[in-house]
Amino acid sequence: MISQNIQKMIGEAMKAHDSVRLSTLRMLSSAFNYEKIEKQHDLTEEEELNVIRKQAKQRRDSIESYKKAGSEDRAASEQAELVILQEFLPPEMGDEEIEKLVDEAISSTGAKTMADLGKVIGVVKGKAPSADGGKIAELVKNRLSSG
Repeated sequence: MISQNIQKMIGEAMKAHDSVRLSTLRMLSSAFNYEKIEKQHDLTEEEELNVIRKQAKQRRDSIESYKKAGSEDRAASEQAELVILQEFLPPEMGDEEIEKLVDEAISSTGAKTMADLGKVIGVVKGKAPSADGGKIAELVKNRLSSG
């Protein structure tokens, strides 16, 4: 389980005096605990990955916000945390792979209009749960609006 590895890594980060890694791992451990309390059972590995994905998405959103606000130092700090979080995630699918899944989903569902957007996104997410939802939605919108 990821949470057990994180506890070991927290100790290693403390010994190495790596404050960014330490705070990120502690934050992740805390997020696991909140999720465990909410679900009222020990988390499965997939649930742990979902927590990490959620934390990574928050970092990406924060980076974007800080850059828009001109706060490059805060954006860099969030980027450092994001790099640490990504160590625990499987590699993301490439754009070509996602495009192929989107095309397959559109043809299998018979989607023609934007009203079918949710149905197509659901099929793609079912086949590729680790793929970026925003990227999927953007590709599906482009395909449905041009088709």
